[in-house]
Amino acid sequence: MNLSDNIIAFHHYAIKAQNFQTTINFYEKLGFSLVHDWSLPEYNLKKGAILYSLKTNTYIEVFDKNAEIPTQGRKRGEDEEFIENSILHICFVVKDAEKARISAIEAGAKDLSGGVLNIDLLNIRKKVNVTNSIVFSPNGEVIEFLEHVSFD
Repeated sequence: MNLSDNIIAFHHYAIKAQNFQTTINFYEKLGFSLVHDWSLPEYNLKKGAILYSLKTNTYIEVFDKNAEIPTQGRKRGEDEEFIENSILHICFVVKDAEKARISAIEAGAKDLSGGVLNIDLLNIRKKVNVTNSIVFSPNGEVIEFLEHVSFD
């Protein structure tokens, strides 16, 4: 069996929270619910949690900022807003990108797009129009709110 035959679904993404409770609260405002929490002393993890969105069938795993969990890049410094690494953003499909942006800002996010963006992605075969908005979560993740788009 090759790897692509073995993968059946995407399950979750994991983030390290600078402020654990603020991060949990933010994702709860986006419709996620806490389904399990734990600690793992062997990884210096005092607080870990998994949140789930029934609507999107998506999980988010949150670790406290001192957890010694395998990761990419380096630890963010106290005065750094973000560190660029290979995970660039998290994307949610939404009905209305502007309403999602405003709701996220009201929940504590910082605006990155300044409103809804309408972008034409061009390639040899066809033009695809993308309507989205982008915010920084209170924890620093870049979150894209994407209105339905088809790349077919």
